[in-house]
Amino acid sequence: MAEQEAGSGCLRGKQQLPAFSWEVRANDRSYHKQFRKRFAFCLSKRKYSGNAIKTAKYNIFTFLPLNLYEQFHRMANVYFVFVILLQTFPELSTLPWYTLLLPLGCLLFIRGLRDLIDDIGRHRSDRNINSRPCEILSGRSFRWQQWRDLCVGDVVRLRRDSFIPADMLLLSSSEPGSLCYLETAEIDGETNLKFRQALLVTHQELVSEESMAAFDGRVSCEEPNSRMQSFAGRLQWRGESFPLDSGRLLPRGCRLRRTDLCHGLVIYAGLDSKIMQNCGKIHRKRTKLDSLMDRLVALMFLVLLLTSLCLGIAAGFWAKTFQEKHSYLAALYRHTTAAQQAFFSFWGFTILLSIIIPMSMYITFEFVSLVNSFFISWDLEMYCPEKDAPAQARSASLGDQLGQVEYIFSDKTGTLTQNVMTFRRCCINGTIYGAPGGHRLVETCEGGAGTAQEDKQAPGLGLTWRQLGEKKLHSCNVPLLEAARQDSDPVLREFLRVLALCHTVMVEEKGDQLVYQAASPDEEALVLAAKDLGYVFLGRTQDSITISELGVKRTYEVLAMLDFSCDRRRMSVLVRDPQGTIRLYTKGADTVILERLQGRGPTEAFTERALDLFAREALRTLCLASREVSEAEYRSWRRRHHQAMVGLQDRALDRLYEEMEQSLQLLGATAIEDKLQNGVPETIQLLKLGNIKVWVLTGDKQETAVNIGYACRLLTDDMELLQEKEVSEILQACWVSNNNLSSSGEALCSAHLSRQCPRASHHKKRALIISGDLLDKILQTGEVLKQQGRLRRWLSARRATGSPEQGTLLEKAFVDLATSCQAVICCRVTPKQKALMVQLVKRHKNATTLAIGDGANDVNMIKTADIGVGISGQEGIQAVQCSDYALAQFCFLQRLLLVHGRWSYLRVCKFLRHFFYKTFAGLMAQVWFAFHSGFTAQPLYEGWFLALYNIFYTACPVLSMGLLEQDVSAKQSLEFPELYVIGQQDELFNYRVFGATFLHGASTSLASFYIALWAFQDHVGSKAVGDYESFAVTVATSALLSVLLEIILDTKFWTVLSFLAVTASLLFFCLFSFLTQSVDAFRIAPTVFPFPDASWNALTDPYVLLVVLLSLVVNTIPSLTIQHYRSAAGRATIQQKICLKAKRAPEPSVELRAHGPRSSSQRRSSYAFSHQEGYAGLITRGHSLRSGAAPQLLPPGTAPPVPPPPRTLGVAAPAGISLPARRARGRGLRSAAVEDLLPRDSLDLPPWCRPDQDQVPPSVATSESLWGASGACAARGLQRGWSSLGVAAPGAEPWDVSHWQLHPPTQPLQEPTKP
Repeated sequence: MAEQEAGSGCLRGKQQLPAFSWEVRANDRSYHKQFRKRFAFCLSKRKYSGNAIKTAKYNIFTFLPLNLYEQFHRMANVYFVFVILLQTFPELSTLPWYTLLLPLGCLLFIRGLRDLIDDIGRHRSDRNINSRPCEILSGRSFRWQQWRDLCVGDVVRLRRDSFIPADMLLLSSSEPGSLCYLETAEIDGETNLKFRQALLVTHQELVSEESMAAFDGRVSCEEPNSRMQSFAGRLQWRGESFPLDSGRLLPRGCRLRRTDLCHGLVIYAGLDSKIMQNCGKIHRKRTKLDSLMDRLVALMFLVLLLTSLCLGIAAGFWAKTFQEKHSYLAALYRHTTAAQQAFFSFWGFTILLSIIIPMSMYITFEFVSLVNSFFISWDLEMYCPEKDAPAQARSASLGDQLGQVEYIFSDKTGTLTQNVMTFRRCCINGTIYGAPGGHRLVETCEGGAGTAQEDKQAPGLGLTWRQLGEKKLHSCNVPLLEAARQDSDPVLREFLRVLALCHTVMVEEKGDQLVYQAASPDEEALVLAAKDLGYVFLGRTQDSITISELGVKRTYEVLAMLDFSCDRRRMSVLVRDPQGTIRLYTKGADTVILERLQGRGPTEAFTERALDLFAREALRTLCLASREVSEAEYRSWRRRHHQAMVGLQDRALDRLYEEMEQSLQLLGATAIEDKLQNGVPETIQLLKLGNIKVWVLTGDKQETAVNIGYACRLLTDDMELLQEKEVSEILQACWVSNNNLSSSGEALCSAHLSRQCPRASHHKKRALIISGDLLDKILQTGEVLKQQGRLRRWLSARRATGSPEQGTLLEKAFVDLATSCQAVICCRVTPKQKALMVQLVKRHKNATTLAIGDGANDVNMIKTADIGVGISGQEGIQAVQCSDYALAQFCFLQRLLLVHGRWSYLRVCKFLRHFFYKTFAGLMAQVWFAFHSGFTAQPLYEGWFLALYNIFYTACPVLSMGLLEQDVSAKQSLEFPELYVIGQQDELFNYRVFGATFLHGASTSLASFYIALWAFQDHVGSKAVGDYESFAVTVATSALLSVLLEIILDTKFWTVLSFLAVTASLLFFCLFSFLTQSVDAFRIAPTVFPFPDASWNALTDPYVLLVVLLSLVVNTIPSLTIQHYRSAAGRATIQQKICLKAKRAPEPSVELRAHGPRSSSQRRSSYAFSHQEGYAGLITRGHSLRSGAAPQLLPPGTAPPVPPPPRTLGVAAPAGISLPARRARGRGLRSAAVEDLLPRDSLDLPPWCRPDQDQVPPSVATSESLWGASGACAARGLQRGWSSLGVAAPGAEPWDVSHWQLHPPTQPLQEPTKP
């Protein structure tokens, strides 16, 4: 076994260390530059990346080729280039080639410009980040340089509130014990501080710039990876090796807080950093309609080729037959055969009919998408005045996809919640304080006036205890404040002492304000509540806590701190009060507190019912208890505790904690609200009614996520929660079925989703709760099953034969199970796992996904989803920069999807349907004309009509429909979210709709052509109109008016612009017909303007007008007949039924009603579960404490007294004594009697805290000599002793609470009672 040097973490001996391939040498840039790695074919790049990041897709050289390569992935662009190439052959051309090249160039330019603007934004963001300043050690001094100049192995100096530029090993800091406090809001949205601590050896040795410059340590660690919470490596320096873990690493993107100065060694830079490894790649996102359009273009092209082939073959046969019957035309076909004639006719028809796939449709479609995105940015209903942040549509091409979302993947912290805890209600001695429902017990208010009507402060009543100069109060509940001020209830007094004493919060004085820093926002909320109720936490030393109780300053000696852990689910502090009484104060989950009570009575039963009441309101509950400890019991416990501590006996410590935390007396319960973003429950309720499933992917603990799920109504009372055990059983059955019957394994897998969980199958609703660890095992084929005891050997023997298909089957089984649930919550997932969950649903369900988040850990998920939404909050802009849409709050998502998304989908579908209809209706007459023109590919219409038909004659009405169409109003869209289902089912535009549109357009063109042909065949009008030009004008006019009338009948929302669009189309037709068919134009260019006065001659003839009217009636009757038949037969679509209901009987908006009683025993104490491990180990070692006296707090109207001289004692260990490095990480339990055995100088205590006898105040009585008690250090065999110091404050009398009798109130529990 290797030995581990105490206190330093140095590894000695012959233990084989893990092999690491990533080696970093401090202050040695030349060493890292010599290594290269292969990344593509024979190309190589530097192994150690620079710190400059690049998230943009293009540069000045790659933009044009890469963008064109991406654009020609669209089938339509390839088709248009093919047609242009055909037009370059004079023998085949029917139109000049440049007439098609210009629109295609415009289309490519518009899309390329949009991509360029997006990429310029990424370049600007990259430049801003890479240009941030930082201090880099250069030579023997630190110089200000930019982030891009940073390299692996550099030593960096960071100052307070600065961002960390790279993943760095913490070397030293200005804080005691080389602690460093980080805020990770930029990464995960959490504002509570995390801490890191440097190695003791670097903290002691690297104290100056000269020592930093001479530092030549080598770090060997794992290769760059995406695991945010793990890091393993070792530091080799001066012949010794020191282990490293994630507690020594400063991640890139975090912010330095509460630390004036720190130094770090760059380990991973730039794209190798953990946060950049989780960012993922930029994917080109395409909508489902866009992909459908590509397939339709390919289908239409095949139909076009087939039609041209048939017409070409017919042209060959016709030419052969015609030559035989009419010999005088033999000279015309002298140099061509029938086969050649068929060949040229084939290509001629291909070019002539190519306008069936109009290029103008794509240009107009881009414009429609752009304007609809502007509507989102202009919507004042999605503007947040608090942040001055409107909604932003950062992508203009995904608007219709917003109307087809089926799954939403949401982050929790910062997205659903504000990460702000408020102390709302409590139950003390059988009395419930705080208003139920939406009013809080704790409100942020000015001048003592609460925002809730029930909590207004009575005039002239000085209820709160404030710090001098402090105006901001946090508590305004009058009954509780009155009870605290009267100080007549001993249970309430003890309750508030628990809040003020039992925590690991650290305090910092800024001016005349107290600033609390807590390991979790829950603790901060409790301490702030106690502060406003008169029990103010002032400060702490290594062995004492000072609080102000209703203006009286009292110092409690800390004998032991039993910190929180996930297994214990509670925290305790053992203190000696100024009267010398030893008391244990405990807070934790109700399940662990109630079973450790001395007895059960009416008060305990009442408190349990209060906990159920709080849980039904989705509050995070916590039980508080205390007990008195005798001096003899404490001395016995302290001796055994000390032996277990120095012997590192974890099980013995657990038994000692369990022994001390018994026979407790219940004081009460607290209820904390994890404040949600505004409108989150209502939004999720509406999304669920719209058949949109919301999955929460969070890095937080399971209990916290489940509690938020109930708070935001994602989880409801009638849902059955499928935990990891049930998931494992279901997947195990699927695996066994697949291996036994591989051919039908997939079907059996789906069947077992209900068989293996019979209870869940009988419920209509169920939710899935899963952790990141289980998700990893599921994705590794068979790993989750390998841990099942009875299958371990069986699977081990068959693991080698597992096929990739089996792994895919297991993934599909998990996705089938998850998608069958109404809600899914994934806890403790990494950013990469978030993206993986999105990818699984996209791969196996082919569903439209939306990801929403606010932090850098959501970037990969946002990039992977079909639609990415970033929350523009206080936590940074990484998520917004990578998103397609930016919102200020989660509640705006309902309007984005249910209003703008549904409208965009409706408009785009109608736009496409009518564009295809008008194209088929107007231009398919070319096919019918071929049967009467000898299959010669002669155009029926004038060339100008073909060129202007899709641009001017019919573009405006279709464009207005794509921009302004609404089936119901925005208010009714939110009142009837069921309308959204239509987009999810692709009902408005699909293959069936396209086929119906094709038949409708073909029938319109057929009727227009043959009615005109019948009229012109044997009859002429009064003006003897019967020529080819008049016939063409008649067919064109009939088709155009039929198209316009169809659009008019299908428009549901009329505006002035809609009316003007139809009018403009008719005016354009008349205007351009007059200009292109004038006699003057014909005289100037007869080949360009071949139809002189054709429209005037035809449309002024009443006979022709009657023919046009007949065609119009025949084309309109089928549409009206179908609509009336569906209405009469009751076969209206779901959309039509809901729309009709919405218009006839509008209902009020969705209202969330209170849920009925639920069994809350399984959901209580969410606070205790979610509470993070505190700073107990740091506090008792003294590393987190700074010198300075506690600030003075005063009752209202009291003048500030002169601060007394410092009296707090700090006890330091003799020099040279140390514990093993494991103590540095610790269990969080330290005692004043069991001092940390670090060297005395490392405690960095001020002179007046040193235990010199001449500085001990007279009021301090020592029970034993200063170092009288003995103890053993098992690791080193050293002997030393010490004793605890008791501090007694004058003017306080001891009191006993062992004979209190509590009586529950007689009124019902649901009504809040007053003392």
